[in-house]
Amino acid sequence: MKQPRQPATLVRCPWAKGDLYQAYHDNEWGVPVHDDRVLFEFLILEGAQAGLSWETILKKRENYRAALDQFNPELISQYGQREHDALMANAGIVRNRLKIDSTIQNAKAFLTVQQEFGAFDQYIWSFVNGTPLQNARKAFTEVPARTAESDAMSKDLKRRGFKFIGTTICYAFMQAVGMVNDHLVECYRHAELLPDKRSPRKRAQ
Repeated sequence: MKQPRQPATLVRCPWAKGDLYQAYHDNEWGVPVHDDRVLFEFLILEGAQAGLSWETILKKRENYRAALDQFNPELISQYGQREHDALMANAGIVRNRLKIDSTIQNAKAFLTVQQEFGAFDQYIWSFVNGTPLQNARKAFTEVPARTAESDAMSKDLKRRGFKFIGTTICYAFMQAVGMVNDHLVECYRHAELLPDKRSPRKRAQ
C-alpha cells in the first residue's frame, strides 16, 4: 500500500526554511482570516515587523500576546502612560516608541471601523471584494511588494487614523490573512487554498 507523502517531503515556497517558518507557512500564511481579533493581531505584527525580519516577529509573537492582552483592541485602546512604559520596558517585544504608539492608536482606529462596519472583517475584505485574489506565480521574484489593492488599503487606513500601515505592510498583511494567495504554483499549499479545495487544517494559535 502506497504511503502518503510526509510533510518534510512536500514542495514549499522557498522562504519556508526552519521549523518556525515552515509551521507558519503550512498552517497560517495565505489562509483566509475572518476573525476580527486575528486580523487585528496581524495588523499589529505586520507593523511591528517594519525594518525587521518576519522571523524576529514570529519568535516574539507569544510575548506580544502576553504584553498586549491577547491582542484585545478594547483593552489596548485604553492604555495610558503606565501601560506604555511597561511595553517600552518589555524586552520580549520590539521596543520602538513609534511602533508602540501606533499599536495603541491603531486599536482606537480599529474599534471605530468596527462600529462603522459592524466588523473589521467586513471593511478590510472589501478591498478584494470579499474573495481571495488567486495568483499563479512561478518564482518568488514575481511576487510584488505592493499592488493597487494594497495602495488603496493603505491610503484608506491612513485616512482613518491608522499608523505604520504603508502599502508594503498592507500587502504583507493581505498575504498573511489570505486576502491573496501568493504561494508559488509548485508549492503544495497553493492548490489547497484554491476555491473549493481548501484544506480543513486549523490555524495555529
